[in-house]
This record gives sequence, structure tokens and C-alpha cells, in this order.
Amino acid sequence: MASPVEQFRQALQKGCEVSVKELDTLLLLLTEKKRKLEQEETERNMQILLEFLQCLRKQKADELNEIQNDLQYVKEDTNAVERHRIELYRARDRYSVKLRMLADDSMSTKAWSSSIDKNSSGLISTSQNTHGGMRTANFLYKKTEGKAQVSSLGGPQRKDAFSGLSSQNISQSGLAVARKKRVMLQFNDLQECYLQKRRQLPNKSHNQEEGDTNVMQREGYTAGLSDFQSVLNTFTRYSRLRVIAELRHGDLFHSGNIVSSIEFDRDDGYFATAGVSRRIKVFDFSSVVNEPADVHCPVVEMSTRSKLSCLSWNKFTKNHIASSDYEGIVTVWDVNTRQSVMEYEEHEKRAWSVDFSRTEPSMLVSGSDDCKVKIWCTNQESSVLNIDMKANICCVKYNPGSSIYVAAGSADHHIHYYDLRNTSRPLHVFSGHKKTVSYVKFLSNNELASASTDSTLRLWDVKDNLPVRTFRGHTNEKNFVGLSVSSEFVACGSETNEVFVYHKAISKPVNWHRFGSPDVDESDEDAGSYFISAVCWKSDSPTMLAANSQGTIKVLVLAA
Repeated sequence: MASPVEQFRQALQKGCEVSVKELDTLLLLLTEKKRKLEQEETERNMQILLEFLQCLRKQKADELNEIQNDLQYVKEDTNAVERHRIELYRARDRYSVKLRMLADDSMSTKAWSSSIDKNSSGLISTSQNTHGGMRTANFLYKKTEGKAQVSSLGGPQRKDAFSGLSSQNISQSGLAVARKKRVMLQFNDLQECYLQKRRQLPNKSHNQEEGDTNVMQREGYTAGLSDFQSVLNTFTRYSRLRVIAELRHGDLFHSGNIVSSIEFDRDDGYFATAGVSRRIKVFDFSSVVNEPADVHCPVVEMSTRSKLSCLSWNKFTKNHIASSDYEGIVTVWDVNTRQSVMEYEEHEKRAWSVDFSRTEPSMLVSGSDDCKVKIWCTNQESSVLNIDMKANICCVKYNPGSSIYVAAGSADHHIHYYDLRNTSRPLHVFSGHKKTVSYVKFLSNNELASASTDSTLRLWDVKDNLPVRTFRGHTNEKNFVGLSVSSEFVACGSETNEVFVYHKAISKPVNWHRFGSPDVDESDEDAGSYFISAVCWKSDSPTMLAANSQGTIKVLVLAA
């Protein structure tokens, strides 16, 4: 049905007679209608603009409030640090005065003793006095294992001491400049870390831990500032990865050299390697580091039926180590007898991962391409628990604080976190990775790190079921490149043949090291296909092991 306007238009076109008065009336009505519509449109536009401005005002007010709060945190912390710095200077001055007083007392005592000896003997020759004087210029306080040194009391020796201190000050100054540069390079990440910690713990005071001797720096700090100081100190302490030892796992350029897993034993005295060579090799760490050799021989070597994917030492029974292989077999070995203790053959496809529980030494978990997570007990010949999942399982890990919690990384891009007392559904599913989850490792009872072939690492809070941070910098799109964690650092490999180290509070790498070899031509087409295949930290130390697809194993240490 045509609108009134359309009907009127059609009537005029058909020659309908309309008087001038009627036309004026119509024009007046149309003008009023137009004005009303324009006013309504203007009101609507003004309402939209007003709502936008109100929303923007609220947002900026919130931002201003947050900035003001952040600025207040910075002011409070600046004042706290300034106060403690003054206390440090005062303590240093008191220490210097005390040393000078001790030195002066010693000089007075020696001079008095020398005078007594001279008066009592009366016949000491000039040459004897000279030699005796040299003998009495003994060192008061010698340097022992990095401790302070006070030189002998003679003039030349004291001058040398001050020269040494001056050189040391120059060296320390250079280190301070380098550390400041590292701060500026990662300033945005450090700022985010500081503000996150201060906002989470705004007024909570730092509690002095038992045995914490750093009272001067920490007393009176808020928990957030104390936590951030710890991050900053650790982050700026190291500038590179230094190679302290290197060994070959086999013949160069042989595809069977790929090391799939490398793990330290319970006491960090030995480490084991395994891979496609179908052998588990155990090396004495001390010998590898302290005895230079082109090829270090393993102290134990065990042959297996299939290629190996993963190793896990038992943290209670020192000589027991578990392996998973390409045929789906999970084996527990005794490295002393070089024999298998138990063999489990329930997995129907390749088993990618195995892990001993840290709290229950007889329990271990495995994950496989058959989409199953299996719990084993070394006292039983078959699995004690099965979890059926919908996608391939690439990695499994027990929570270090409990044998009832297990994390499993899957080809479905997720990490499934289970309470083994109820496996009907996961306790939580962590989502965020865009591709297969290849590794999961616990930094602590509440912190879980994961690696994926989407070229990222992620940190999760398994207590509050929250994502914490995403780490980017390495390249990982198709291979298993290794993942290892300490309480502060996360290390992984890269398909660029490099090892990367991240601090858990910083999303970008803090250090990295590229594998190279004098036997490898970097212009060779194959050189670009080499990748890091396994990494492992030495407990909570700055030392780590890393292996690549050529079979080269390096001992690396974080250095200043």
C-alpha cells in the first residue's frame, strides 16, 4: 500500500486540482514536520555523543585513578629505596671507620712491640732492623675466597691495595652500566611486572624469611616491591649463556643422533640422554665439565628395542629411570644393573612422555598417541588408572607437590589438568595455544609452563586457573625442541638451532645461545634444518644442558 506522500504525488501527476491556500497549508505542515524530525535526529545524535563522552570520561577517570595510584606506589617505593640506600651508605662508612681503627691499633701495637724489642736487645744492626721491619709488615686481613682484603701496612703495599680497589670499582661500575642497559632494553616488560606486583600486593608488608640476611635492603619494603626487587636482581644478573663443556652424542651428521630427552638424576651428579639412537646413555656430569675430551664416554649405556621419546629419573630411588618409546612401551630401568625393572606395553601407539611422581616414588604417568593418559605403579604389572581423551597426548607431568594432580598437553591445543581422584572430567582446561601442546613443566606447585608448536610458551596459575604470561621470541612450528624450568627461569629450544632463556616475569627472552660447529658450513642448505631438541636445568642453578639435532650436547651457564 502506497504511503500518503506517494498518494499525494500520484494525485498531482493525474491533474488533481489544489488551491494555493491548500498548498500553503501543506507546505506549513511539511515544514513543521521537517523541523520536528531534524530536532529528534539532533537529540538522538546529542544523546549518543553525550553517552560516548560520559563513557570516555569514566574510562579516563579510572585510568587517571590507576595512574595516580601507580604514581603513589612509585613515590612510596622511591622513598623506601632512598631510605635504605642512605642506611647502606652509613653502614659502609661505619665499616670503613672500624677497619681504619683496627689498622691503626695494629700499627700502634706493632710499633710498641718493636720499640720494646729494640730497647731490650740494644745490639740489632741496621740491616737486621731493615729485614725485621719487613717481616713485621704482615698482612692483617688476607683475601680468602672472594672476601675483603686489607694490605700490609707498608706504604707501597697500601698504594697497591688502593689501586686494586680502584680497578675493582671500575669493573663494578662497568657491570652496573651493563645491568642498567638490560633494564632499559626490557623497560616496558619490567614496568608491567612492577605494576602488576604492586597492584596485587599494595600495602602488604614484606615478611622477613628465616635465614634471610639481606635485612638492610628488605626491611620495611612492601611485598610487591620486595618481589619485584627479586625479579630485577635476577633478571639483570646475567647477560649471556657461556659454554663450559661440550660433547658429541654420536657421529656428526647422522640422523640417529637426535637427543629427544636429557635429564639430571636426583642428586645432579649424573645426567642421562635418550633419542632415536635406541640407547640410554648416562654421563658423569663432573667428568664432562672438568675433563676435556673430544668424545666423553658414558658411564652407563643401555640398548632399547625402539626409538626413545622421554626420560624421567626417580627422585627417591637414585638408580631408577623411566623411558617411553615409539612403540608405546613404558620401561623402568635400573642403571646399576643395566636391566629393565618393569615394562608396560598397554599403549597402542607411540608414547611421547613419561614422568615419575615426586611425592610418591612408585607412581608414574605416561601419555600416548592413542589418546590415553595412564597411571602406573612399579609394584603392579598393569596400569592402575586410565584417562581416555579425544586427541593425541604429547606430554604429561605430575604436580611436584602432590601425586593426585596431573597435567596433560594435547594435540587439541589445550592443557588438561586432572585430579586423579575424579577423572570423569578435568579439574580445569587451560586454553590459549593455537597449535599442539608439546611440553608441560611445573615451576612450583601453583605455576605451570607449557610449550607449543605455535612458537610460544605460556605460564599458568593452576591454583586460580588463570593465564599468567605468554613468552615469544623462539621459533617452534613442527619439532619437539625441549622445555625446562627452574624456580625463576624457563628455557626452551628453537628451530633456529638456538637455546632461549626467559625469566618467568618477562615475556621476551633474556638470554640465548646459538649452536654452531667448526665442522658445519653455515651456508650449507642442511645447516638451516638443525634445531635444539632437548634442554634441562641443573636443579635451581644457572647451569643447564642443551642438545640439538646433530647430537651435540652443551653445558651452558648463565653469566654476567
